[in-house]
Amino acid sequence: MFQMMQVSGGRGIPLLVMSVGLLLLVCAKWAEPYRTPHPEEDQDRYDPRDYHQETDYHRDNSERRRTECRRCCDPVEEPLQYGSNYPQYQVVPQINITILKGEKGEVGQRGSYGKTGKNGQMGPRGPHGLKGTKGSIGTPGEPCKSYYAAFSVGRKKALHSNDYYQTLVFDTELVNLYGHFNMFTGKFFCYVSGIYFFSLNVHTWNQKETYLHVMKNEQEMAILYAQPSDRSIMQSQSLMLELERDDEVWVRLFKGERENAVFSDDFDTYITFSGHLIKPKSEG
Repeated sequence: MFQMMQVSGGRGIPLLVMSVGLLLLVCAKWAEPYRTPHPEEDQDRYDPRDYHQETDYHRDNSERRRTECRRCCDPVEEPLQYGSNYPQYQVVPQINITILKGEKGEVGQRGSYGKTGKNGQMGPRGPHGLKGTKGSIGTPGEPCKSYYAAFSVGRKKALHSNDYYQTLVFDTELVNLYGHFNMFTGKFFCYVSGIYFFSLNVHTWNQKETYLHVMKNEQEMAILYAQPSDRSIMQSQSLMLELERDDEVWVRLFKGERENAVFSDDFDTYITFSGHLIKPKSEG
């Protein structure tokens, strides 16, 4: 060919171009059986106006499905029914759920309570709250109660003992606060419990014995005694007693073997009996 170009002189270039074109044409002819089927698909595309073309189209597609690879997750394609020009669709009925919904039922009975759970641990102490407002003034309280009890009585008549015990009754009232001493029975009645002080003063009789008891209820608490003597003297006794409410304190002449007597006259008071409250029990 190169020699041809040299022989031809100026005509060598057109001959070269023609040779390359013929070579390309031969290569294209040889490569024609190995072309991809896509151009044929474009030429053989389904035309609804040709029935024979449609059946060939489905036959080719079914064969292509059997030969082509597909994934297992691809949806399955259902073949079209023969004799139909258009694809068949499955009719899915639409149901109005609100029509099938029933009426609302009544509330059931409340169930029983479950078992009480275990007590949890005590949590941490919370922060201090805000200071509250000042409260209103309360009603005034009762004033402090002061308890008093005191008496002092006397006797102006003499008294001789007989063969039984005699209560020494007094006829002169010197002090009788709140009337706690009963002048008819000769006894002090305790209304305020506490500690009391009592004193007894008598005048003895010549040649006669003086023998008296200071009594608490029916119990002898102290004795006033004087032996017979040629002279009459003043004799006294004092003591402190712890009394409860309704206790009684009084004086009696003791029944002895000798004649027992106390002296007095109608003008002067020789016999006195006194007592007063020292400390009430309510004060502790």
